[in-house]
Amino acid sequence: MEFNQFTTEIIATASVLFLVIVLRMLVAKVVRRFAKTNHNIEHRANLVIKYIDLLINIIAVIALIVIWGVKKEDILVTVSSITTVIGVAMFAQWSILSNITSGIILFFFFPFKIGDIIRINDKDFPVQGEIEDINAFHINLRSSDGELSTYPNNLLLQKGITVLNPRNDTPEFMD
Repeated sequence: MEFNQFTTEIIATASVLFLVIVLRMLVAKVVRRFAKTNHNIEHRANLVIKYIDLLINIIAVIALIVIWGVKKEDILVTVSSITTVIGVAMFAQWSILSNITSGIILFFFFPFKIGDIIRINDKDFPVQGEIEDINAFHINLRSSDGELSTYPNNLLLQKGITVLNPRNDTPEFMD
């Protein structure tokens, strides 16, 4: 086998790798700019960047498999096997995925930030407190009597939220 026989595949592979690097840098810049203009927390922006980078990497691997001409039957068997294993494992961990997805949605679309006092309008168990931290899986709330509680992100999307004080407009990023 000669080098010339695989010239097209090598050029296509180099193009995919270059595109992955450019996309990852572009995504990081866009998400950080979005986070900065909306006063979101930097470590939350980094989490969102990691999730998007993972998606870019998965798409790149699929592209490389297609470029190098792996048979469709082999791809389908491998993907279905991996999907089955991941599906069984994730079925037991669906709440983790739900909380991660909710954390990304909260990052981009919700009006409360660290320092806001919120009330979670849960009919059975209402919660009120100041937001101390917003993580990938939950938020930390400090009640008026000093009690720290965590509340899962996926439940924040299911319950009504009332912001009880004006937003703290001090930027989270340091220049």
